[in-house]
Order: sequence, then C-alpha cells, then structure tokens
Amino acid sequence: MAVDYEDALDYSSRWLDLIKKNEFPTQEEAHKIIDESKFNFAEHYNRNWLEYRKSVTEAGDWAAVEWSGSGAVFKDVLGREYLDFLGGYGMMDLGWSHPDVVNAVKAQLDRSPMPSQELIDPLRGVLGKLLATITPGDLKYSWFAASGTEANEAAMKIAKLYTGKTAFIVGVRAFHGKTMGALSLMGKADYRAPMGAMYAGQVYHVPFGDADAVEKQLEICEKVGIGVAAVMFEPIQGESGAIVPPDDFWPRIRAATKKYGVLLIADEVQTGMGRTGKLWGVEHWDVVPDILTVAKSLGGGVMPVSAVTTTEAIYQPMMYPNPFMHTTTTGGGALACSAAIAAIHVTLREKLWEQAADKGNYLISNLEKFVTQYPQIYEKITGKGLLIGMHFKTPDIGYKVAAGLFKRNVVVAGTLTSAQTIRVEPPLVVTREQMDALLDRLSDVLKEIANGM
Repeated sequence: MAVDYEDALDYSSRWLDLIKKNEFPTQEEAHKIIDESKFNFAEHYNRNWLEYRKSVTEAGDWAAVEWSGSGAVFKDVLGREYLDFLGGYGMMDLGWSHPDVVNAVKAQLDRSPMPSQELIDPLRGVLGKLLATITPGDLKYSWFAASGTEANEAAMKIAKLYTGKTAFIVGVRAFHGKTMGALSLMGKADYRAPMGAMYAGQVYHVPFGDADAVEKQLEICEKVGIGVAAVMFEPIQGESGAIVPPDDFWPRIRAATKKYGVLLIADEVQTGMGRTGKLWGVEHWDVVPDILTVAKSLGGGVMPVSAVTTTEAIYQPMMYPNPFMHTTTTGGGALACSAAIAAIHVTLREKLWEQAADKGNYLISNLEKFVTQYPQIYEKITGKGLLIGMHFKTPDIGYKVAAGLFKRNVVVAGTLTSAQTIRVEPPLVVTREQMDALLDRLSDVLKEIANGM
C-alpha cells in the first residue's frame, strides 16, 4: 500500500518558511507556535518533559518558547526577554549566537557542510592542532564527536586499548553521560538502576574529593590482581552542584595513578573552555591528565562538537595497526570544526577564563551574603568561576527559587532530577549589570519565600 506523504510535505514546508523568517512572528502566529510546540512535545517527544519545565508551568497563559538570543539574553516567540543564568548547562560560554562563531559556520556552510570521510578535510586537522596547543602538558592527538558522552566513551576505549586493562575508578555522584559506557561510570542511581546490567568490566565508585579513598582502591585492586585502566573525575562536579574538591585531591590522585601505572582522565566536558576561571579545570591544581575530554562550549553555543585529547603514546592503539578502531560518520564535521575553531579563537582573544574568575568572585561573594541573611533557606554556595551551585534546605525551596526567578524573567535550573541545588551558570560574557539584575530579582524571591515560611 502506497504511503501518502503530502501531509508531511505540507507541514515541513510551513516550518521551513517559519525558520527562514527574519522578523518576529505576529502575536497570532506566536500563539499558534506555542500551542503547536506544546502538542508536539507531549505527543511526539516527551510528555513529562513539559511538566518538569518552568517554561511551561510558570509562564502564565502562554508557555515560553525560545526564538532568538544574543549574549546573555534570549527572547521567546512572544518577544519576552529572559536573562540566561543557565547557559545551556554550560554550552553557552560565549553567549547566544556569538557573531564570530555564527559567521565562521555560515562561511563553511556555503563552501562545504560535511566532508567525504575519505579525503583529508583540513578543519579536523586544524582543530586537532589547536587543542594540542591549548591543552595542558604533552596532550597531542584528538578524536572528535558531537557530545560529551561520546567523548567519554572514546576516552574509556582509548584507556582500555592502551593499558590492556578493564577496570575504572570514578566518583560518587559523578556525571559522565548517558550512553551505556559512560552511564556505567555515572555515580547516580536515578539513571543507572533502571537500566540493569552496566558495562561488564569492574567499576569502583569512591567519594568525590576523597584522595584517601582513591589511593586505597588502587592499592586494593593491585593486591587482588584487578587491572585498572583509568581513574576518571570531573575537575569540579557540575551536575552534582558545582562541587569543588579539596586542594590536595587532584595532585594526590595524579601521583597515585602514576605510582600504580593507571591513566588519569579529566572529564572537562563542562569545566573546559574557561568556565571555572581557568581555561581547563585541572589547571587550578597544576595537574596534567593523561586523557582530557571536552564538549559543550567547544562548539561556541552554535554547533555540537566534542573531543578527547591525549598523548601520542597513549593514542598509538587508535592509529596502529587499525586507524579505524573508533570512528563516527558525522563527528568532527566541517561545520562543527569551524565552530570550535572560532570558539577557541574568541575564548583566547577575550581571555574569557579571566572574566569568568572575576565575575564568579563577584557573584559568589554576593550570593554568600544571602546565605547569611537567609539561613532558613540556604545550606551553602559552592563553585569556582561561573560554575556555581546554590544549595537549599529542601528541593521544594530550590524549586520555589527557580520558579520565582523564572517569573521575573531569569532562567536557572536544578541538577537534573533535584531542585535542592540550583546551578548558576551564565555565559562568560554576562555583564555586571546583568549580574546585578539577577541579584536584585533573587533578593525579591528570597524575601517572598521567607515571608511565606
């Protein structure tokens, strides 16, 4: 029986016309887009996603459906402006639609959007050289994909190939991605337990920041003959709420991994590219990992791109005897690489890590005043640079804070399944005036909550 595709053709045609529109939709068009978007999410994407999102539950008569943005501000389809203090969960270091990145991608798009995968596409080599130049120590070779979890999967494979060992030591409450290998390393039951059996190799979870526990686990594994491929941590745990380890943690685990002949992987998917006040999170402790992964803001908030970078020696099994040991058809495409090249250029030119350090100090010091002022609401403030966690007494209080800010046109978010910790993670280009606006509106929210307690 022949399938009639006319409805799909008509529907895609209408949305292509909307995509090409330069001006904002009319109010009538905007209302239709909002209703249609809610219906499509409920019926064809994820119904419960809508119930979790403040953009729907706290947006009044008309849900907030994003349409355009610049810097640390974006507009919804009705033209309402929002201050972005979430930054795409760390993806928007350069803000929304940074012109240098957008223009680089547009130029490459006009020339050649995707490589053949058979010939030499130059931008992949350029991005590899740039990462070798800006990453710590003697990290030299890179492999590219689209997401952080893909980079971490590749890091696991590289570690296993190089060492010939299978076990991993990782952190409790760690977040390394949701594909099966990376999920096996995650330290959160919410995502692991429903899936049942994980990666077949041994995975040992230890408390994040506890160097004694890492050293002890390495010692035990050696004594009982379990080969550990790598120890893997985020420099600062992002999804757990911007948790900063003690200052001796990274130097000690670096020394311990060298002692036992185990690789050290730094998951810089969220902390890399200047977010924490250094270009790379591990630089706070002058540590050079054996393997480093990065994603999120590597694409400048414009294209999805990720990378795993390591030394020439460790990368050997990815090159010889089989250079196709780990591949992806679309990862490291020309558009993604052009975005990453531009993002690196802007980050270095503007020294955005220095801006993150200064702005983070300003925000954290002011947020800590609220902790003192409202001890019945807050537990503490954590973080470095512009990766900041506001920890509240209960998830209900955290949701009230996030919802109250959203009603005042400021976007923040909890840590996936919990609102007890709210992340403050704005673009690194956020201005002092915008930070002051956040603090003023947060002050109003906290007064409102305190009065109702």
